Amino acid sequence: MNKQQKFVPILLGSDINVYGMARSFHEAYGIHVEAYAGLQLAPTKYSKIVTIHTISGFAKDPVFIEEMRRLAKEKYNDSNTRYLLIACGDGYAELISQHKDELSQWYVCPYIEFSLLERLMSKVSFYDICEEYHLPYPKTFIITKDMLEDGLLTQALPFDFPVALKPADSVEWLSVDFEGRKKAFIFDNRDEFDVILKRIYENGYTSEMIAQDFIPGDDSNMRVLNAYVDQNHNVRMMCLGHPLLEDPSPEAVGNYVAILPEYNEKIYQTIKSFLEKINYTGFANFDMKYDSRDGEYKLFEINLRQGRSSFFVVLNGFNLAQYVTEDRIFEIPFQHTDYGMAEPDKAVLWMGVPNDVFTKYAKNNEDKKLAEKLLKDNRWGTTVFYKEDMGLRRWVLMKYMFYKYKGRFDEFFKEKEG
Repeated sequence: MNKQQKFVPILLGSDINVYGMARSFHEAYGIHVEAYAGLQLAPTKYSKIVTIHTISGFAKDPVFIEEMRRLAKEKYNDSNTRYLLIACGDGYAELISQHKDELSQWYVCPYIEFSLLERLMSKVSFYDICEEYHLPYPKTFIITKDMLEDGLLTQALPFDFPVALKPADSVEWLSVDFEGRKKAFIFDNRDEFDVILKRIYENGYTSEMIAQDFIPGDDSNMRVLNAYVDQNHNVRMMCLGHPLLEDPSPEAVGNYVAILPEYNEKIYQTIKSFLEKINYTGFANFDMKYDSRDGEYKLFEINLRQGRSSFFVVLNGFNLAQYVTEDRIFEIPFQHTDYGMAEPDKAVLWMGVPNDVFTKYAKNNEDKKLAEKLLKDNRWGTTVFYKEDMGLRRWVLMKYMFYKYKGRFDEFFKEKEG
């Protein structure tokens, strides 16, 4: 153990996830961090705690690995300093894992081997893994382009509508564009399903699509879990969140915008056992939904990084930057697993939208009442409004970024079945 070890965090990306991690490092260690990305996004703009270096084409090879080699040679080359590489997006996590052997010459890379990443990142093989480890997930039907060409549109689906549809390859999906494109879809009838499915493959998408039995209920039936697993595959931290509202806009549908902390022993032990059995390491983020038909929380996916809304974990006392630094830089031995709690007198609400948007659109229930009480008692926070980093230009931009949510919800919000 060496808490005097010099280290430099290097973040990949420029979105709200990057800002959350930069803020975590600043809160834990008082340090300014640098990040590299293909373009500058609003959440990290005008910041004093993170500097974004934009490099055209950085999100893909060969630019990514060429630039990481160059930086190691020209900038990050002090033998007395350790350079901690943190991905804040799926594509960057994949790139680090793919080049892990080479990158580890210069950087500390808290990521799994590429063979395991491929199995977990693909939603097709992830559901195979769910079967293998007895993890509950929704009824699923895998669709390929060949099946569409072979007459799928004339065949019945194995479950009734409504049906959810999403891409198996979230990285490839980023480069696909067409009228009606969304991050994920929910269809009430077969006609809508067929039209969009045809457009998806006509516009260049090549991987599988995942059709699933839609689990009834609104956003408040969702759960999100963030975990950190150390280099020896011990789960050091788990924090469960209860989303109360999601972004309804097509490009960001499903992104959480209000989260309460929650405790669930069964979920914690199920996911902990799974992560340790597969020899996982690094951050992990799970999305799941409660199915009232059988009382199970059904897994949708695992993200091989901290979630974009994971600052709710930090607000509730579990600093993400501290866990990875103590493990990988200071090499503090594992002692026990920290579990996020939801004691009413300690809970802090995470908000990603203006308070009046939450009040207007979140479903009226006991959890909303608790959230409103926390708002009233000033026991809430955001990722981007940080008092240590709030110059005038940044404050105006963040206010505008939040304000735009009002228009998004007015235009796109539709009450979900529940």
